[in-house]
Amino acid sequence: MFERNRVDNAPEVSAVPVEITGLDGTLIKGKLQVPVPKTVAEALNGAAAFIEFEPDGGEKRYLAKAQLAAVKPLGVPRLPSLQGRLRQSEDFDPHAVLGVPCGASREEIREAYVALAKAYHPDRYANVMLPPEVSEYLAAMARRINLAHAALEVPEKRKALRQEPIFTSPGR
Repeated sequence: MFERNRVDNAPEVSAVPVEITGLDGTLIKGKLQVPVPKTVAEALNGAAAFIEFEPDGGEKRYLAKAQLAAVKPLGVPRLPSLQGRLRQSEDFDPHAVLGVPCGASREEIREAYVALAKAYHPDRYANVMLPPEVSEYLAAMARRINLAHAALEVPEKRKALRQEPIFTSPGR
């Protein structure tokens, strides 16, 4: 049965390094304990009146949100924009998008397309709460993969249509 007081039922938290300024002007550096699926902003704007904080070189304690003037995250690296990654390659190379060599066979192209389409398909992430930037990136990548497959598939189909039949049966 589910027991509320068991330690293994506790939500997973991450320690985010922050610098907190109190209303009285005091400055404290340490780690803010934030539940894993939430951001620092969501934890600070939540319904709880207190937040769990571990000062540098001290014990964990709870701080009243009403006594906080400012919270500044420290040492959090900036991620490059996902949209910037899409714009990096001005020239569209379908082989590079699918990860196949230039002389790849029709079957190799199809296998690479199916694998990437499964990985980036928007329905795969429909039930997951993702930031809007990530959702847009996944949708853009799905479009690029479909476009690359179409660009490589059309010449292959034309080539297949131009080939003469290998075997023809005699007329009856």
